[in-house]
Amino acid sequence: MKSATPKVLHEICGRSLVGHVLAAARELNPENLVVVVGHAREQVTAHLAEVDAAARTAVQEKQKGTGHAVRMGLEELGGSVEGTVIVVCGDTPLLTAGTLRDLAAAHAGDGNAVTVLTAEVPDATGYGRIVRDAETGAVTAIVEHKDATEAERAIREINSGVFAFDGRLLADALGKVRTNNSQGEEYLTDVLGILREAGHRVGASVAGDHREIAGINNRVQLAEARRILNDRLLTAAMLSGVTVVDPATTWVDVTVTFEQDVTVLPGTQLHGATHLAAGSVVGPNSRLTDTKVGAGARVDNTVSDGAVVGPEASVGPYAYLRPGTRLGLKSKVGTYVETKNARIGEGTKVPHLSYVGDATIGEYTNIGAASVFVNYDGQDKHHTTVGSHCRTGSDNMFVAPVTIGDGAYTAAGSVITKNVPPGSLAVARGQQRNIEGWVARKRPGSAAAKAAEAATPKAEGEA
Repeated sequence: MKSATPKVLHEICGRSLVGHVLAAARELNPENLVVVVGHAREQVTAHLAEVDAAARTAVQEKQKGTGHAVRMGLEELGGSVEGTVIVVCGDTPLLTAGTLRDLAAAHAGDGNAVTVLTAEVPDATGYGRIVRDAETGAVTAIVEHKDATEAERAIREINSGVFAFDGRLLADALGKVRTNNSQGEEYLTDVLGILREAGHRVGASVAGDHREIAGINNRVQLAEARRILNDRLLTAAMLSGVTVVDPATTWVDVTVTFEQDVTVLPGTQLHGATHLAAGSVVGPNSRLTDTKVGAGARVDNTVSDGAVVGPEASVGPYAYLRPGTRLGLKSKVGTYVETKNARIGEGTKVPHLSYVGDATIGEYTNIGAASVFVNYDGQDKHHTTVGSHCRTGSDNMFVAPVTIGDGAYTAAGSVITKNVPPGSLAVARGQQRNIEGWVARKRPGSAAAKAAEAATPKAEGEA
């Protein structure tokens, strides 16, 4: 990956690669889930504690092959287990729980000692080839690409690296794996031959979509997997009643949820725990993270992080909702407005060019254009409260802490530093003074002076 980040911690669609694998595995409700860690294990283990605290870890001090890794995993569980052991790779984010269920069902139904998940791929380069008996079709071996003959390299059915094993037989066979191969490693795939030679049944379950088993080894493959998973998520959303106008420019995380009749316009990104309620319209060109959008709300050209947009509210274009923003029913946050830790009541409007931070605004109030809630004194944040049915003037500064009572007005250009009683008009600005003739005296001959002279009425008798 050419990265300081361990491969399995790279993210697509809101989860790490290993996070996707864990999520799929968890849907099978396993008795134990063990992640074998080696390279950069401190980072990986810390991440696992965040995404799946119940997962156990086994340390592979030296990377001695896939068979050795599975042996370390079994040792974490006491060396051997009863029942079925499913082995998956940590870099296959497209693998689904449905495919794993099919693998487990085929394993149990056929009474296999081991069942390998396989797939037919257009290009098998780098993958282990599935070698079958010409007459019965049974799996006889898996040959790694670097150890394969020319004839074996022509095979397009590949090993996914995902297996279902009989737990007891697996533990015994791993003890018989040797390292007489080009890499000097313990290959998990050798277990198949060992079990077959011992008279046990070896079977296969073919994945319906070969892309599910794709491993990620570079940034190109990472992007390809992201595209596939994103398309899968959008398809599911559209089939559930969501209109996605342009899937090619719409990106969503696996944790995003929708209700019916949502419309997502082009250029929109939906991340984290974002939820769009029925009839809401988001986009174009919006990025929402951990944001709840109410029924019938409209969010246009907006960046939002940790906000709640109430039903039928209107946001944007070019708004920025920061964490703690709560917009009430039919409220409005308009063009070039930024909010943070702000509760804006039902029907209240902040239409233009304003910053509302650390504030509570009541119902049906209008905040004038170019208003700033001055919440920070250089050391602490302070709160501003504006009541219901207020009308504040344009270019107001509300220097917190300050309270504007219900039904109060503030004059344009005012700096409000004191509380305003309900129903009052607050005027906090200097008196205007006009100095006549200033331009002619101070800027004689200028374009402004000439324009002023032309616009000044001539006294009677003047030329």
